[in-house]
Amino acid sequence: MDNSRVVVERLFRRSAGRITATLVRVLGPAHLDVVEDAVQEALLRALNRWPFTGVPENPAGWLFTVARNHVLAAVRHDEVVRARLPVLASDDVAELPDGDDELALVFLCCHPRLAVASQVALTLKTVGGLGVGEIAAALLTTPAAVAQRIVRAKRVLRGESFSDLGDLDAVLAVLYLLFNAGYDAPSGDRVVRGELCAEAIRLCGLLVADPRTDRPRVRALLGLMLLHGGRLGARVDDNGDLLLLADQDRARWDRRMVAEGVRVFSSACAGDEHSPFHTEAAIALCHVVPETDWGLVVRLYDELLAVKPSPVVALNRAVAAAMAGGADPDELRRLRQDPVLRDYHRLPAALGALWLRAGEPDIAAELYSEALSRECSAPTRRFLLRQLERCR
Repeated sequence: MDNSRVVVERLFRRSAGRITATLVRVLGPAHLDVVEDAVQEALLRALNRWPFTGVPENPAGWLFTVARNHVLAAVRHDEVVRARLPVLASDDVAELPDGDDELALVFLCCHPRLAVASQVALTLKTVGGLGVGEIAAALLTTPAAVAQRIVRAKRVLRGESFSDLGDLDAVLAVLYLLFNAGYDAPSGDRVVRGELCAEAIRLCGLLVADPRTDRPRVRALLGLMLLHGGRLGARVDDNGDLLLLADQDRARWDRRMVAEGVRVFSSACAGDEHSPFHTEAAIALCHVVPETDWGLVVRLYDELLAVKPSPVVALNRAVAAAMAGGADPDELRRLRQDPVLRDYHRLPAALGALWLRAGEPDIAAELYSEALSRECSAPTRRFLLRQLERCR
C-alpha cells in the first residue's frame, strides 16, 4: 500500500503540469482553477484506489482521463466553454501534451503582469505540483502569503492568452527554485526529492531545445542543475540520511550526468553573456574536481554577491570562507540579524558547524539546538541531532 502511494505521488509530480497544460490549452486560463481542482481530484482517486486495485497499465493516461472527466462535469453548463466541449471530450486531446504546451503553461504562470513572487508561487504549484506549505518553505515565507499570491495571480490571468511566450528570466527563476526544492527539500520525510530535480531539468531542457528560448543563461542554468543533479545519489546514505560533502561517496555519482553538465556549461560560456547562473555553475564545477579549491569558491561567491546579493548567498560565502580558513565573525553576526534568515534552519546549523570546527562544542551545541527548533525535513533533523551528539 505504501509503495502504491509513492508511485502515485511521483507520477503526479511528473504528470501534473502536462495534464494541466492540455486542459488549460482547451479551456483557457480563465478556467485554471477548475483544471487544478480536476487534477487534484485525479490524484486523490489514485491514492484511494491504486493501493487496493494496483497501478494501471497506463497510469498517466488514467490520471488524465479522470481529470478530464471531472472537468467535463464541472463546465458542461458553462455557456462560455460549451463550444469547447467536443474538443475536450474527443480522443485527440487524450494524449499528454508535447513540450510546446508545457512551455506555454510555464510562460503563462510567469506572465509579466504578475509580481515576481506570484510568478514563482503559481508556477511551482501549477507546473511543479508543489503544495502551498512546500512553496512557502522554499520561498522563506508563510503558507497564507503563498495562497494569497496564487489567488491574485489566477485572477490576473483570466483574460490572457495561453500560447504566448513571455518573460524568460522569470521562468528561469522558477525552474531554479523548483530544482532547489528537490535538492534540499524544506520539509517532509526526504531531504532529496529527485523527481522535482528531474522535472526542473526536463523543463529547462525544453527551453534549450526551443530556438526561441535557447540562450547562454538558459544553458548555464541547465549545466548548473546537471552538475548538482549528478551528485544527488551521494547526498544521502542508504537510510536516506544527509551526508556532509567530505563524507559523500563519489562512486554514487551519476558520472554521465556530471559530464553532460560540464558539456552544457561549456557551451553556455561561448559568447559575451555572463549571468549569475554562470557563476553558480562555476561554483558547482569546483565541487566535481578531486579537491575543492575553497579560495576560488570564495572569490566566485564574491562575484555572485556583486550581481545577486542575498542573505542565502552571503551565508554560503561565509561557509566557504570558513572552509578556506578565513571566516569573518562580523559577517556572521550581520547574518544573524537578517530577518529573511530568522526561520532558516541552515543559518544556526552552519554557525554550529563553524564553532565545532573551531573547538567550541558548547557554543556549537546551542546553535544546533536552535536549528532543531526550525522547520526542516526529517533527514535534516536526524543529521542535526547527530551533530548535537558530537558536541556533547
